[in-house]
Amino acid sequence: MNDTNSKEMYDIVVVGAGPVGLFAGYYASLRDAKVLIIEAKETVGGQVKALYPDKKIWDVAGLAGETGRQLIEGLKTQAKRFDTPIRTNTRLTGLKKEAGYFVLELNAGEQELLSKTVILATGKGAFEPRRLQVVNESALLKSGLSYEAIKLAEFAGKRVAVLGGGDSAVDLANELANLSEETYLIHRRENFRAMEQSVKQLNASSVIQKTPYKVQAVRQMPSGQLLISLADPKQEGQIEQLLVDRLVVQYGFKTAGQEIRDWPIDLNWDKAGLVVSEQIKTKQEGLFAIGDLSSYPEHVDLIATGFGQAPAAVNAALALSAPEKGGPGHSSSLPIE
Repeated sequence: MNDTNSKEMYDIVVVGAGPVGLFAGYYASLRDAKVLIIEAKETVGGQVKALYPDKKIWDVAGLAGETGRQLIEGLKTQAKRFDTPIRTNTRLTGLKKEAGYFVLELNAGEQELLSKTVILATGKGAFEPRRLQVVNESALLKSGLSYEAIKLAEFAGKRVAVLGGGDSAVDLANELANLSEETYLIHRRENFRAMEQSVKQLNASSVIQKTPYKVQAVRQMPSGQLLISLADPKQEGQIEQLLVDRLVVQYGFKTAGQEIRDWPIDLNWDKAGLVVSEQIKTKQEGLFAIGDLSSYPEHVDLIATGFGQAPAAVNAALALSAPEKGGPGHSSSLPIE
């Protein structure tokens, strides 16, 4: 290793500036840690900002239907309170442990940072949508097919079909119900996998539910509209056709995994992510994983889960990097006599 005196040493480096990473960085600043957040993309906000900024969020404490965009803005405002440093366009491309600290390689060797502890908040890694399985899928992308609905106003007054049966599909259909001319929700099963209250809202809305149906083909018409051929799996040979202006596929996302799997760090992985124990600790002392990246029995991939993990990881990190600080002493953690 080169002379460590020429490199800046942090108490905590948070990798990933999605909602959970932003909150972890803020909480570390609240604890007066020397912290840095790094983010591979040009902007912060992660999947929330990139995929559903206008989607309303109902399962985070204190948020009564605020949008993903509002959530990220609130987290950025929090971080500005202490001028928490955030570096975008900064990809962690290497990580190794040396005597008492971590060496972080950034952007394929452009720079190295040193940190006493590291909190990984990178989610599942690079992601791409699960594609609609029709032969002309790529051509349809220029003709009304999409895998996201970033600007809901674009769907105003249109006939829109949403494909999927999970939270993203049901929530989007509910959002479009009072905006589009007609909204269809197409799912290959009878029942939806979304939150119970979202399904209740769906059932009470004007959304036309098409279940159980599979998309057999999609054809662009001379008018520019899309003609969807739906097959009923329970009735062989029965086809129904649906004419819409826009088709939004919400089948979820495939992830490309984590680069860290190939780095010289001894860690345990399973199918769900990076295995952690109490206080969100990985097998490697000083390295923590929070949010969707972390894996333990009964873990649920929710923003709210990551928000709870962030303070636990920060406090455990500071117990290692700055034990003189002791534990958090805010009013919310004081014992009740």
